[in-house]
Amino acid sequence: MADEDSAATHRRDADTQTPTKYRRADAAAEIVRLLDVMAALRDPQTGCSWDIEQDFASIAPYTIEEAYEVADAIERGDMKDLAGELGDLLLQAVYHAQMASETGHFDFADVTRGIADKMIARHPHVFANDSREKSATQQTEDWEAIKRAERGKTARTLDGVALALPALTRAAKLQSRAARVGFDWPDTSQVIDKLIEESVELVEARDRLGPDAVEEEMGDLLFVAANLARHMGVDPEAALRRANDKFTRRFRYIEDELHANGKTPAESDLAEMDAIWNRIRATDKAGRKP
Repeated sequence: MADEDSAATHRRDADTQTPTKYRRADAAAEIVRLLDVMAALRDPQTGCSWDIEQDFASIAPYTIEEAYEVADAIERGDMKDLAGELGDLLLQAVYHAQMASETGHFDFADVTRGIADKMIARHPHVFANDSREKSATQQTEDWEAIKRAERGKTARTLDGVALALPALTRAAKLQSRAARVGFDWPDTSQVIDKLIEESVELVEARDRLGPDAVEEEMGDLLFVAANLARHMGVDPEAALRRANDKFTRRFRYIEDELHANGKTPAESDLAEMDAIWNRIRATDKAGRKP
């Protein structure tokens, strides 16, 4: 009996130390529990009236929002919050699968089976006894070749780039797809030239044309900016989020400086705020690594 107790303790310790290997049963049980919770919420007789009223279109914005909150937790390095946000995101998949199962389209098992099958098919070097050493670049090329085969020979180059992606991300993905078939500038200098050209056209639209033309030229300028980011190995969404965070931090510094002098931004003027902005900007640049 003592030996059995010792073995049980060892198993519990192993569960704690290596959860990805030994806690599959726990994960499976909790997935089933979550599916049961979702089914109960959607039960037409005893469920939650709000959950019952929802459909794919009404839930989709929450799905997108939860994905952003996952990214936010990662960027902040908050692992506790990340666990919660991943749960919220998982709930979205369960929610959509439950609604689909109610109309006989598919269920959660179809979702998980489909993605597992896809991952196995797209990683032959892991799952198909292909033991050849491959670089990350070669693996990416193999991945794209498999995806092209899945889409079929009649598929168009830009098919499958989701419409609901953030616009900058979608622009970079569209350009990346086009680049795979040779439709791309060979180096960044030509992209920069195009960026300057689009800036000139935007000014011309502002001075001579109407609001519709200004919007179009602004779109062209942003599209080329996304292309330049791609050429330089920069995620345009991440870069813009970083710029947003920097602006937020600097503007709050302006507010704090004004508050220390008994003012608010509304009681200040552009010259005063710009001077404070330039001070924090200079501080940032002085602290930047060469």
